[in-house]
Amino acid sequence: MGFFSHVTRSIKKRKVLSFFIFISIVTILLGGYLFLEKIIVLETIALFLFFLTTIQVFVLQYFFKNQLKNDTRQRNLYLRIEELKESLEESDKVVEYKSIYLTNMSYEIRTLLSTVLGMLNMLKQTDLNDDQKAQVEIAEYSSRHLLQLVNMVTDNADVQSGGLELDVSAIDLKSDLSHLFKVFEYQAWEKGLEFDFKFLYEEKDTFMVLGDSARIQQVLINLINNAIKFTNSGKISIIVDQTIGIDDDQIVTFYVKDTGIGIRQEEIKRIFDNASSPYDASMMRDYRGGGIGLSISHQLVKLMGGELNLETKENEGSTFYFSLQLKKTLNIKAENVEIKPIFLDKFNVLVAEDNRMNQKVIKFLLERQGADCIFVKNGIEAVELYKILDFDMVFMDIYMPDMDGYQATKAIRATEKYTTKNTPIIAVSASAFEEDIANAKLAGIDEFLAKPIDTDQLKNLLIKYSNRKDT
Repeated sequence: MGFFSHVTRSIKKRKVLSFFIFISIVTILLGGYLFLEKIIVLETIALFLFFLTTIQVFVLQYFFKNQLKNDTRQRNLYLRIEELKESLEESDKVVEYKSIYLTNMSYEIRTLLSTVLGMLNMLKQTDLNDDQKAQVEIAEYSSRHLLQLVNMVTDNADVQSGGLELDVSAIDLKSDLSHLFKVFEYQAWEKGLEFDFKFLYEEKDTFMVLGDSARIQQVLINLINNAIKFTNSGKISIIVDQTIGIDDDQIVTFYVKDTGIGIRQEEIKRIFDNASSPYDASMMRDYRGGGIGLSISHQLVKLMGGELNLETKENEGSTFYFSLQLKKTLNIKAENVEIKPIFLDKFNVLVAEDNRMNQKVIKFLLERQGADCIFVKNGIEAVELYKILDFDMVFMDIYMPDMDGYQATKAIRATEKYTTKNTPIIAVSASAFEEDIANAKLAGIDEFLAKPIDTDQLKNLLIKYSNRKDT
């Protein structure tokens, strides 16, 4: 605003100067006329012109002095603008570096977690006693919890930009959330806290609902984590109320109650007001990161069509709750059935994977479906082996040494064998960002399978492309 007011003053000064010059010209012409008409003598007109010239010199000096100041101020302003542009470019570089760093860290963590989950899945298939099964289950869900936390960090940028989309599917809330709550039950017990959870619903209403299970669990993870973190004695209670139905919709309300330290009234507004920019240093200091989780949860609930609410009293406890209106689905739930392999005839699969532990996981998952696997550790070996042997499907890790999955896919698609066989190529990677999926499509990859590998998704892909093979 100061710059614009200064410009306005400069324009006014120019108008005054123009008016003064105009008056000076008129005065000189008038003096000349009076002299020619012999109304005034030469000495008088000379004295008058002297004084007028002196005044003009002072006025012009004042004007040019101000003009010089303006030019100097303008040059300084342009220099400042250039400095700000350079600072902005440097900031963009820092942001880009942090984004790349976050992407790489996420990839590394997801890769390790995929191995852990794969090994736990293999361990579950062995003969275990009841205690061992419980321990493996806790380890598995704790690992999935950690994976969701990693996803929460990587999704945060999408939450802030509004670019996050929901993944809606049929979910059995009681089945899915009971496993999650069991993990926190052990954490609460370790801290000496009571922990209970219950589901309220009509016995006849055992249908599933359509929703984003991962986002619902992400919100609950944040809320329960905070409840345990800020409760030193007493009890944590979780209630999932499914008793209210409206036609084809179900109103599901989630409550997370604790007897902890509570939140000061002045902090409540600050937490939720920071939902658009949760990186408040004082909040992180006061709540040791809890504020960020609450702000993200607030946005996720809003994205799902609800609103996160809080009732709290300092030193007595807090109750967080939110309601979602979810579509009802058919009264069908999955039953535990014996796993039968998909392939009874020979089905050869080439797997390009450089991590040995991941090779074991993929081998276990594919062989359970009756597939025969051959492994290579980089893209070059994948291309050469594809030329020699016949395969019904190729699983291609994206990031490998010597030749990555994108290059290997392009090389395979360029072979004469691919022209006739059109072998399906499935990308397998822990880096499942939009850019990776887009690059996979550009390289000619048929499908993208994210690590940790979802068994049902893998099975569906095998069925889909084996059917195409038979036709």
